[in-house]
Amino acid sequence: MKFLDEAKVYIRSGDGGGGSVSFRREKFIEFGGPDGGDGGRGGDVWVETVNGLNTLIDFRYQQHFKATTGTHGMGRNRTGANGGDVTLKVPVGTQIFEEDRETLICDLTVEGQRYCLAHGGNGGFGNAHFKTSTNQAPDWANPGLPGEEKTLWLRLKLIADAGLVGLPNAGKSTFLASVTRARPKIANYPFTTLHPNLGVATIDEREFILADIPGLIEGAHEGVGIGDRFLGHVERTRVLLHLVSAQEEKVGKAYKTVKHELEAYGNDLTDKPEIVALSQIDVLDEAELKKKTKELAKACGKTPFQISAVTGRGMTEVLRALRDVIVEENAEEKPARVPKLRHRDMVATDEGEDEADDQP
Repeated sequence: MKFLDEAKVYIRSGDGGGGSVSFRREKFIEFGGPDGGDGGRGGDVWVETVNGLNTLIDFRYQQHFKATTGTHGMGRNRTGANGGDVTLKVPVGTQIFEEDRETLICDLTVEGQRYCLAHGGNGGFGNAHFKTSTNQAPDWANPGLPGEEKTLWLRLKLIADAGLVGLPNAGKSTFLASVTRARPKIANYPFTTLHPNLGVATIDEREFILADIPGLIEGAHEGVGIGDRFLGHVERTRVLLHLVSAQEEKVGKAYKTVKHELEAYGNDLTDKPEIVALSQIDVLDEAELKKKTKELAKACGKTPFQISAVTGRGMTEVLRALRDVIVEENAEEKPARVPKLRHRDMVATDEGEDEADDQP
């Protein structure tokens, strides 16, 4: 399945049904009076997160979503049926933006979370509503209110526990393939990875999710290479694993290049816990390995791990370090609320709490 992390959609909620103009007609009843029913409410447009999706590719082939119109009211005070709702199924981690691509509407981070993007129009009143002491037979009714029409942007930020960052050919995809069942494309040329890959790593019977993103180069925040747009997929991670290839002539400079791009991107990426590892060490002899490890330690201010995805050296140790940080970060995090956002003007509530009446 192809990966797509941004999509544009056009939505329209249903119009309300018109009210009915009707009068009671029965044998032996000369003045039955008005009995026109109200129109049905138009359908809403919802978005809902579902399990098993990690791309927005479906919205490349269908961009228009329209709920159905409410049925018109009928005689005998019969209210028209409400219009059918439309639900957009999206992956966990999807953000919804206004047409300007900057105004955030909602951030869906929990499976099963729902949010109403557009309300259906209310149905019109039938003529029975307009009966008064001075007008016993009103011959008019209200039309239904129109629905809402919007252009929205969907943006996916993958949910992962740890993110892999580094220059192109730093061994990120090889690392992911060696510790998970993911099978990213691996080759000896820059930018082999063109979109994020996810994998589930297991260490000491504990699982966590790894995200591998395309490599960063100097000037990525200005659009050099394939830019830094994929860094959004590691914004939600607990920890970053920064891989520096042992094949780099200046490993300290390589580390600082990526670090600078993370700072330029912002969004607190540099505030995340970071584990640094010197990768692909199987290509070095011990003397050269010791020299480059010392150089990298000086650049990052900590002792880096020494790993080789080919020989397996150091892999267990770095996975345990990742696990420990993830467990610690999860323990420090306050208990998360599970919002069930049904309308834009509604406050997120805990599951099980009574929700306020949100009908217009």
